[in-house]
Amino acid sequence: MGFKKLITAAALVAATITTPAIAGDKIRIATEGAYAPFNMINSEGELTGFDVDIAKALCAEMKADCSIVAQDWDGIIPGLKARKYDAIIASLSITPERSRVVAFSDHYYSNSLTFVTGKDTQFDPAMVEGKVIGAQRATIAGQYLEDNLGDKATVKLYDTQDNAYLDLANGRLDAILSDKLPAYDWLQSEEGQKFEFRGDKIDIDDKIAIAVRKQDSELKERFNQALKVILENGTYEKINAKYFPFSIY
Repeated sequence: MGFKKLITAAALVAATITTPAIAGDKIRIATEGAYAPFNMINSEGELTGFDVDIAKALCAEMKADCSIVAQDWDGIIPGLKARKYDAIIASLSITPERSRVVAFSDHYYSNSLTFVTGKDTQFDPAMVEGKVIGAQRATIAGQYLEDNLGDKATVKLYDTQDNAYLDLANGRLDAILSDKLPAYDWLQSEEGQKFEFRGDKIDIDDKIAIAVRKQDSELKERFNQALKVILENGTYEKINAKYFPFSIY
């Protein structure tokens, strides 16, 4: 995937999912739209990606009339609490901090962290003193950098993953720490060809799930039941294969 195109007004308009609807059963879902290949905006201004496909599959199984909207990452949980939408399907990691303010479904994929750096650099994850390392703000990767390497390296945090990639490609960073799966996708792109994973992956037992408001336990269970079905009937496997040549569950 290439770098994110500018988000047009059309991208912020709800994208209706055509599913067999139960009268009055409408679910509004938020995603970021800037986290390829999980959620991004295509050249037609439409939301697409793994998260979006999973959302559509779940809504079809639930026979719900769903709409998906783009929401900036920093405001995605506040928007849920403010009832701008009913659920978040945006590669959101389950954390103790987030679990205090939202309810999470069962996980729908798993993640680890990895360093990405130029193929021709001498960057060593075990020797980061004086290095400048980037990550997306308000993410597990960003928090890991601040908590574990902030006293050794200069940590730069970005509003989107794409902006972190941009500074890495332009030589403003020695490395980035990223979720492994979106970084894997970027390394397959033209922009990412000069870069590689460096060091062992950091396994933080990171599970990605759907977030709903604390009081919406019935909606959470509906998502859980639908997720169980698509995992069993092959739908999840087909969506997975569209983006990755290995299982990410």
